[in-house]
Amino acid sequence: MTAAAPRLFCFGLGYSALALAEALAARGWRIAGTCRSVEKQRALAARGVEAQIFDRDRPLAAAPTALAGTTHLLSSVPPDASGDPVIDLHGDDIGALKELAWAGYLSTTGVYGDHAGGWVDEDTPRTPVGERGRRRVAAEDAWLGLWRRFGTPVHLFRLAGIYGPGRNALETVKAGDARRVVKPGQVFSRIHRDDIVQALIASMDAPDPGAAYNLCDDEAAPPQDVIAYACALLGREPPPEIPFSAAELSPMARSFYDDNKRVRNRRMKQALGVSLTWPTYREGLKGLL
Repeated sequence: MTAAAPRLFCFGLGYSALALAEALAARGWRIAGTCRSVEKQRALAARGVEAQIFDRDRPLAAAPTALAGTTHLLSSVPPDASGDPVIDLHGDDIGALKELAWAGYLSTTGVYGDHAGGWVDEDTPRTPVGERGRRRVAAEDAWLGLWRRFGTPVHLFRLAGIYGPGRNALETVKAGDARRVVKPGQVFSRIHRDDIVQALIASMDAPDPGAAYNLCDDEAAPPQDVIAYACALLGREPPPEIPFSAAELSPMARSFYDDNKRVRNRRMKQALGVSLTWPTYREGLKGLL
């Protein structure tokens, strides 16, 4: 009798999770998950993905049935003011899964807070600056709570700024929305969507419940340099530099500049054996061109 193919269930079939789902579907995996709109549900169904509506106000209908047979589970659903919706509504359902070999939670490097441009790794204390970061710390702890209560094989992935097809500095420049905001000494770490996918699959192949991994590339860089490089690739004149103090930024955009750090990815490389396809934004943007 042939064993059933592995089944991935994604809470939140967004940009990165859907890329993972597509990579595993190509290997014959069964794919299911959640989205927040009927339109997205229909679009996913057309691609062979079994999707259900889910958010804080709309828990899964018949969750044990929806999750039955799940061997691998990923959540990319962000926490809200009340906590992590997945854990709050379906933590016990996830804890009851007997066939679950791996679970992953997509967090952010924002949990480390501000280090004035210094280096952080997975052992750095989590000292978030703002409310979003504090929510992420609480969500990480909630997911690790499943590991401690039920033995659920939870892994944490702290993602740097995500870019990739359709979401990158080249698209920003082509759309005429690029700005070069300069805050002296400010750097951001990044990660290409392809490398997120390969790191998640590498973790699935070598589970280590309770582990946390930074997913980022090899070079934290000033944001204005990334825009200038994208302009050079496109043969366009870069926009003028704007001092951070004079930049008109939304509260959300401004909050990103509260954190300034360089993120180490050594554990991702050594423990998971990941060799980055796109080690810096330069290779990544060239590949996207």
